[in-house]
Amino acid sequence: MDGSATTVPSDLKKWLYTPKGEKRGYIQPHALKELWFHTGTACNLACPFCLEGSKPGDTRLGLVTLDDAKPFIDEALAMGVEQFSFTGGEPFIAKDIVKILLYAAEHRPCMVLTNATAPLLSRLAQVELLLKTKHPVSFRVSLDHFEADKHDEGRGKGSFDAAVKGIKELLKRGFNVSIARHMIDGEDSAAVDAVYHSLVDGMGFAQPPKIVAFPEFSTPFSEADVPQITENCMTEFHTEGGRRDFMCAFSKMVVKQDGHMRVYACTLVDDNKDYDLGGTLDEAMKARVMLGHHRCYSCFAYGASCSET
Repeated sequence: MDGSATTVPSDLKKWLYTPKGEKRGYIQPHALKELWFHTGTACNLACPFCLEGSKPGDTRLGLVTLDDAKPFIDEALAMGVEQFSFTGGEPFIAKDIVKILLYAAEHRPCMVLTNATAPLLSRLAQVELLLKTKHPVSFRVSLDHFEADKHDEGRGKGSFDAAVKGIKELLKRGFNVSIARHMIDGEDSAAVDAVYHSLVDGMGFAQPPKIVAFPEFSTPFSEADVPQITENCMTEFHTEGGRRDFMCAFSKMVVKQDGHMRVYACTLVDDNKDYDLGGTLDEAMKARVMLGHHRCYSCFAYGASCSET
């Protein structure tokens, strides 16, 4: 590091440099292909491993309304967005989620991440309205483990069966469904996916579903001991094309924080206000994303991504 770094304010220095004084790796966004909405951290479940810390009644991130979401949907459309995606908490706890999806899906395909249990099952009549939109609405359902009792260890007794019921109800109505699962330490990913495909056989899938595996991200505000990502790391281990595939290069996430709508760098860093990139998408897309959050290492090392684009 050159001597000029000593004149940088401490907070900015931490943002731009690693603890060893090396220039921190970064991503420069290139296009807004996918816009995520965090519908709020309220959830019907209280999973101890939840990367958002969601639970019943949680208000760390507020429930999003159609009035909150519509300006960002419109701005994203003007910027050429290709897909809208929605996560939580549990999106179907948000009163306006179906209204938001009805509006967004008239313009672009939408994807909703859900646990597919009581909040979804109680609103199936409303969900059916999403079959009439111009663009499809798809769902990604969490099945943490292929064994019901291990899934239920984190989500509560009966959660696995409820999720399977939700999957079947969505498929019966003609929606596309993918599966999210946890990665197992030292796993043979192809073999685990094969077990999942055997598990879902008979649920009503016309063809084997896409399975998205996630590494351990730890809970919000935690500190994980992971290697620091430097500028050199980004050029030595990733090509220009690889850097453009980082989720923060082509997507952003909108959250409701303290009553205000804010744009964060990606779906994994809303527990750190350093990654609050502004109040508009235009502002956020111009901001360089420094890879200093411990979850950035999962993207760097494993190619982790919440996106299916």
